[in-house]
Amino acid sequence: MKIKEAVLKSLEDIGVLTNYKIVTEHIIKQKYFDFGKARTPRATISATLGEFIRNGDTRVKRIKNTNGSYSYYLTKNEIKNLTELLAEYENDASVPIPKIKIYEERDLHKLLSSYLKSIDIYSKTIFHEQSNGKDSNQIWTHPDMIGIKFLNLQTQASQNFLKSINRVDTFKLSSYEIKREINSDSELKKAFFQAVSNSSWANYGYLVAFEFSDNLNEEIARLNESFGIGIIELDANPYQSKILYPARYRELDFKTIDKLCNINKEFEKFIEQTEKLMVAEQRYYKSTEKELDEFCDSYFMTDSEIENFCKEKNIPSKQDSI
Repeated sequence: MKIKEAVLKSLEDIGVLTNYKIVTEHIIKQKYFDFGKARTPRATISATLGEFIRNGDTRVKRIKNTNGSYSYYLTKNEIKNLTELLAEYENDASVPIPKIKIYEERDLHKLLSSYLKSIDIYSKTIFHEQSNGKDSNQIWTHPDMIGIKFLNLQTQASQNFLKSINRVDTFKLSSYEIKREINSDSELKKAFFQAVSNSSWANYGYLVAFEFSDNLNEEIARLNESFGIGIIELDANPYQSKILYPARYRELDFKTIDKLCNINKEFEKFIEQTEKLMVAEQRYYKSTEKELDEFCDSYFMTDSEIENFCKEKNIPSKQDSI
């Protein structure tokens, strides 16, 4: 067999989540591939598994463990959920149990809200399951999170002057579609155009993920250039998150905003709180701003809170070794 064939056959034989060390031992034991005089067969297999992911080969998928390493499995075995795969691991005493990341997509919301707060954006999660109606297609209507940034002018006179001209110019609304990982071209396309659909109403639309595969950089750049959706890569330390590609400015679509207000009370309340702050008299501004802040998503106040949260939710640090 060629090296990739040996890896695929071994993953099929093993049948559960596994790592490069176990795959290497299986290949050697079954004599699927002759490493010859190579001193580092494990490194060879580790690199080969990594190539499947970097090249967007959809036959193999991986998940990131809490210690930063990866476990691999065949995509065709995805019908088994991770809980079942882990149970099979636990029943096999000969196979070391990996520490599997089990954080949910919505666990990332607090990381994003903390990052956005650091750049003066108020953000709010929009729960599509709380909307009117049971249409599953509404997932392409709702953003995962929305945000607003106010133009900070130094004097009350300039603020009043700008508001009297055009209140829309005093703030910018953003929409965020959030994913855990995007590892293949098909995953990127689906997530990107979901972001396009969900953010048509906002000034800025963003696709956010905890991890983007390196092999997708060129396609991400092309899609960003064509459609203007920005890209944010989240970090376990939210203040190290990065805007990989900026979003392009668009005028607000008030018909879609009205639709979202009509079907989702949380979205409607966010818009109401925004309007309330914009028209607040100076003596009520601080209390109204506090009211908006309390309505929006919570965010981390200290580094210890971030560390404890990530540990509790099994969100891996990108500083860990891979």
